[in-house]
Amino acid sequence: MGAELLQISDLYIFILAAFLGYQLISRVPPLLHTPLMSATNAISGISLVGSLILAGSNQNTVSTVLGFIAVTASTVNVVGGFIITDRILKMFKKEPK
Repeated sequence: MGAELLQISDLYIFILAAFLGYQLISRVPPLLHTPLMSATNAISGISLVGSLILAGSNQNTVSTVLGFIAVTASTVNVVGGFIITDRILKMFKKEPK
């Protein structure tokens, strides 16, 4: 019974974190996306480290699968953030004559 409770609470925390993350990101105005990109990349990096620890802990199948999904999502988020930041920085460079 204790293992089932642990799995249900892990799933509950995962769903709650996904919902809160979606709500937080969707409520940021478009004008603030650019200045917040570096902070978002840092948070995504922290999420990536945490998801790597979860995926590698090998506690049970559910935590390993959720950890793998979290690693994939965090990696896509970090790489996308750096690509967008690079594009934004290129907008401010002057072209050589």
